[in-house]
Amino acid sequence: MDWFKFKFKAPKAGESLKEVFSNPMIYLTLLVVLAIAIIFVYISKVKLTTRTIIHIGIAIALAIVLKMFRIMQMPMGGSVTLGSMIPIIFIAYVYGPRVGYLTGMLFGVMDLLLGAYVVHPMQLLLDYVLAFGVLGVAGYFKNNISIGALVAISLRFLCHIASGVIFFSSYAGEQNAVVYSILYNGTYLLPEAIIAMVILAILPIKRLRSEISKGAY
Repeated sequence: MDWFKFKFKAPKAGESLKEVFSNPMIYLTLLVVLAIAIIFVYISKVKLTTRTIIHIGIAIALAIVLKMFRIMQMPMGGSVTLGSMIPIIFIAYVYGPRVGYLTGMLFGVMDLLLGAYVVHPMQLLLDYVLAFGVLGVAGYFKNNISIGALVAISLRFLCHIASGVIFFSSYAGEQNAVVYSILYNGTYLLPEAIIAMVILAILPIKRLRSEISKGAY
């Protein structure tokens, strides 16, 4: 199968943008998402200093680059990458869950614009905005980023399962839609989670957080 060939895949932004903006419901949904993000920042009083914004931008850019290195690509969306969730989880670990939510949502929108697979606006929300937004949950686990990452990735998994059951059940055939969605999304997300855990175990996470907190970057 071609799914398991390791390769660097640059995003086809032109094709993706054409797909996204060919459907008014999709770009209207994106506008609503951006509005919600702005309201979230205002209501939750997220402190977006210049330094924080720079770090968010770096995390999103790094996540995009890491996602281009794909070990496996699933036919209807989803891939195993070189730890593309790590920058989002790390930002949540350093700055807390609210900044993590915001960073994840923004990355989800960027991921959508650079390589969309959209069949319905609600599927867009589940597979891109919410699925990556919930990675911010890792910010609640200040004492153990590994547990935080597992919880966050599990929540992302649930978002994709729900999307699969609701919008892709026709592909299940005779198989139960829930089982099909779990197997499909688990095929790429389980290896992705393992890679993330290995990287987190190797990186000096606490020292990096300490240096960033001190402004030594």
